[in-house]
Amino acid sequence: QVQLVESGGGSVQPGGSLRLSCTASGTILSIDTMAWYRQAPGKERELVATFNGDGTSNVEDFVKGRFTISRDNAKNTVYLQMNSLKPEDTAVYYCNIPRWDRQYWGQGTRVTVSQ
Repeated sequence: QVQLVESGGGSVQPGGSLRLSCTASGTILSIDTMAWYRQAPGKERELVATFNGDGTSNVEDFVKGRFTISRDNAKNTVYLQMNSLKPEDTAVYYCNIPRWDRQYWGQGTRVTVSQ
């Protein structure tokens, strides 16, 4: 079993920054991919960034240059540094570990970007 706990969300003005953290507990493998998704009101959940077990990472084009994903394997934690935030970044952000047999999700952390 895997449990994921996100933190770091909050309210920020446009142009501001936040750093989200997701700490995993349970049986975490170094080969696991850890990912961030987000879901805005009335929209489907979308992939934001991934950090793979081989050390490679990817950030989706719509946040590239503003968001950075990083990972600390010793702490079983993945981070999402979000800079130059825009109102359209407002969403609940979820941590995810995909396995061959199921997806693991955290409870989400809310990010609100507004004046």
